[in-house]
Amino acid sequence: MKALLLILMVFGITVDKPTYVIYNEKGKSEDYDKMVKKLSQADVVLFGELHNNALAHWLQLQLLKDLQKEGNTLVLGAEMFEADNQIIIDEYLAGLIEARHLESEAKIWDNYKTDYKPLLEFAKEHQLPFVATNIPRRYASLVARQGLDSLKNLTEEAKSYMAPLPIVIDMELPSYQNMLEMMGGGKNSSQHNGIGAENMVKAQAIKDASMAHFILQNLEEESTFLHFNGSYHSDNFEGIYWYLQQANPNLDIVTISTKEQEDISQWNKDFENVANYIISIPTDMTKTY
Repeated sequence: MKALLLILMVFGITVDKPTYVIYNEKGKSEDYDKMVKKLSQADVVLFGELHNNALAHWLQLQLLKDLQKEGNTLVLGAEMFEADNQIIIDEYLAGLIEARHLESEAKIWDNYKTDYKPLLEFAKEHQLPFVATNIPRRYASLVARQGLDSLKNLTEEAKSYMAPLPIVIDMELPSYQNMLEMMGGGKNSSQHNGIGAENMVKAQAIKDASMAHFILQNLEEESTFLHFNGSYHSDNFEGIYWYLQQANPNLDIVTISTKEQEDISQWNKDFENVANYIISIPTDMTKTY
């Protein structure tokens, strides 16, 4: 074996080609197994993904498997499933309906089969709860068009699919300010595809608040809630994280953010303090859509 390694070194052949590097919030590289140990002790893990990144989705599944091996009592949840579809997910996990029923009746994403089905199938195999945490998209759209007050007109059943009203929104959070800037300013008169910029931010906030609400509602004693969401919903310890902290400052919450860069061996200072763990992935990694 030593002779083989020497030959590889002489001819400049690398033994492997890293596909990702894990950094902490300060840019120090971290070991995957040590990260798993840390996550296994958390109350909530927010795994911020890039929705179309194949490696990010593979790592989600590996992390789920490894946390299970750690002996954690796990509760799973995801942005990609809306709260009014919870009954369909529960029926599927209980074996009462078939996959074709779930896939035809739930509002699954286009990349469900490649990216999220493996997570749901793992939950089914190991009898783990899987929580649909997102507000139904029709209600988020209503907020984007007409503002938060429009939710008051909904039925009590409809309101049960979101965070309890009224919700508090800190419009000064940098992530929300960035959204306002991207959409042309901080006034409702500013329009993005005909929709007020502030209302677009409020639609984002009702999603963040609802996901936090359903995480808290389903968090069990001595368990870890592993939640899958787009990175923007938890980056910079804002979004879902902020709402969880407002509700329970004593929660041990660990965040992961998935980022792409040309050279993953070099720390990108723009990622500092984005999350507890930043998974750096090459920009040319395979996309699922």
